[in-house]
Amino acid sequence: MKVAITAQGSNLDSPVDPRFGRARYFLLCDTETGQFSAHDNVQNLNAPQGAGIQAAQAIVKIGAEAVLTGNVGPKAFATLQAGNVAVHVGAAGTVRQALEEFRAGRVPPVTKANVEGHWS
Repeated sequence: MKVAITAQGSNLDSPVDPRFGRARYFLLCDTETGQFSAHDNVQNLNAPQGAGIQAAQAIVKIGAEAVLTGNVGPKAFATLQAGNVAVHVGAAGTVRQALEEFRAGRVPPVTKANVEGHWS
């Protein structure tokens, strides 16, 4: 499964970014092979609006089947759901730690956003 994890840096030892739309990077990790690729989200870091929707569209485009993040707003959540991407919130620690928690089944998918829009 390909899981996109919000990150503050471009490697597995980077801290998870608790923000979805304004995360610095998305690390696309293959849970079966262990391979990953870093995707810069610089275009949304200072976007005046629409960062969550644009980030969600990017996640769908890179082929993620799930997202692992700290928090996600309602518009980003709806966009991810429309793209058939499962949303998992509450991630913390490093990307590597969050991925292990996900693999162990300790981060279930959610059915709605966990923060209001424009959370920062």
